[in-house]
Amino acid sequence: MPALFALLLTLLGVFAGSAPAVAAEDDPYRISGNVQLDGEPLEGVVLVIDGPGGDQEAETDAAGQWRVGVPERGEEYTVTLDEDTLPEGIAVVDPEDDSPNVKEVEVGAGGRVTVNFFIGEGERNVTSFFDQLVQRTVQGLNFGLMLALAAVGLSLVFGTTGISNFAHGEMVTFGAVAALFLVGLSLPWWLGFPLAVVLGAVFGLVMDMVLWRPLRRRRVAVVQLMIVSIGLSLTLRYIYQFFIGGGTSQLPFSSAPKINLFGSVQMSVIDMVSIGISLVVIVAFALWLTRSRLGKATRAISDNPSLASASGIDVDFVVRVVWVVAGAMASLAGILYAYYRPGIKWDMGAQVLLLMFAAVTLGGLGTAFGALIGAIVVGLLVEVSTLFGIPSDLKYATALLILIVILLFRPQGILGRRERIG
Repeated sequence: MPALFALLLTLLGVFAGSAPAVAAEDDPYRISGNVQLDGEPLEGVVLVIDGPGGDQEAETDAAGQWRVGVPERGEEYTVTLDEDTLPEGIAVVDPEDDSPNVKEVEVGAGGRVTVNFFIGEGERNVTSFFDQLVQRTVQGLNFGLMLALAAVGLSLVFGTTGISNFAHGEMVTFGAVAALFLVGLSLPWWLGFPLAVVLGAVFGLVMDMVLWRPLRRRRVAVVQLMIVSIGLSLTLRYIYQFFIGGGTSQLPFSSAPKINLFGSVQMSVIDMVSIGISLVVIVAFALWLTRSRLGKATRAISDNPSLASASGIDVDFVVRVVWVVAGAMASLAGILYAYYRPGIKWDMGAQVLLLMFAAVTLGGLGTAFGALIGAIVVGLLVEVSTLFGIPSDLKYATALLILIVILLFRPQGILGRRERIG
């Protein structure tokens, strides 16, 4: 059954990531340009455009021209010319630039921007496979820790209530939107971001009080609860779109420059702070779950709700606390993800929902520590897979395919317990 569920998630991820990258002439926003060698066009040169909406690839035609449609204007994009697709002995040259094949551009109010590359004879700056692997591993660890913050809450909710909450992605979006709203009220970021996390905790509490607790008391079946969560997800998603629109918004310091750390590893201060915050919160959560009475009660309910209730544990109170914790951690993950993407969009949580379910299933359903391990594994797979020829549009599907392979050999997940049915 977990393998079948993972297969469904993979198919959804593949179809979701299959949109064409090349722009048509009537695209409202577009980046285009020319690649020429001594005035002569170069055909078949690949360029990678990174920005809001994810990575896209374009290839020059016989006239040396390329173009790609982008989802937003007023946003910054990174255009990288793949020097491996240039003819032998040819490189992008610029004596004043260490990375002449990489250009930062902004799509202005007109929705059009042109990026041209001067090509000549020269020596290429080639990054070794090992250096790329180290860089991708660090990025994957950053993404995995951020994903773990959201996946742990999702796993706790499932373990204590049995609900597969498909609206958890919108709880992630809520944190980013709340931070954007509070900063828009002229609050400093150091005050607005913690308040956004607090609002996320309140949001989780309100959802349990208004929706989930009444449904639990009516003993609504698990399948019906899952359908309710899907409907809630769609409703919240379009409420966000109504208030913030379909564009991409940025939080303060989103364009922080990269710093050379060691070798080819480059990270911004925001990236390093994100890793630090994720580690501190995860360690604090682990201590709470293993050392506090409330944490032990949560684990007892996840193992056997009926026995926990018979032992005198207030199940409703513990479940309410779980929703509060899940909401706070999801909101924090949303703020960090807004810097990782970068940008805030109305459906940003839905983009990583399948990865959160993959992390929970891979680690073991209902186990918080399993979700942590599963999220780190998924984050590393997502980033490292592109080094092995996997298109960037399919890198999320790669993690889900690996999930299927692992579950074929260990259906209960990494830390899950084997159970007998029937």
